[in-house]
Amino acid sequence: MSTDLQWLLLRKNNSFIVKRGGVEAQIFSKEPGNPRNLHSHKFSGLANEKTIDVSDSATGIRITTRKVKASTHAVATARAVSSIRPRSGARRSLGAAIQPAKRGYRPDLRTAVLARVSALVATQTPPKPTPPKKVRGKKAKATTAADPL
Repeated sequence: MSTDLQWLLLRKNNSFIVKRGGVEAQIFSKEPGNPRNLHSHKFSGLANEKTIDVSDSATGIRITTRKVKASTHAVATARAVSSIRPRSGARRSLGAAIQPAKRGYRPDLRTAVLARVSALVATQTPPKPTPPKKVRGKKAKATTAADPL
């Protein structure tokens, strides 16, 4: 079945559609393989043969692609999974995520995958500690007068 026909069948009704915010609001989709979570044929993980799924896992960031030569009946073995450790660094994570797009596997999803990976890396890195507040004004003068060096 062609991807256009699949999209025509799935675009009105499927269990992943999220409609919020009234009539003029954007329609979202929470299906696997949809890097922007937008309900459109371009980003659909269900209606496209080639998808890139970027998700968070216990071991880091998991990037799942569909094998090009996989049979339509072999659903369990049709996926290629690569994982990026959280401590490998942001640049290495972005480079590893871009590899399928560089090799010609859905180059139109490059910016979407980059955005998803950079958001996941930002959530996995621990926040920097806040520096102590500098005392100014009367309190600064009082502490320097009390503590002569």
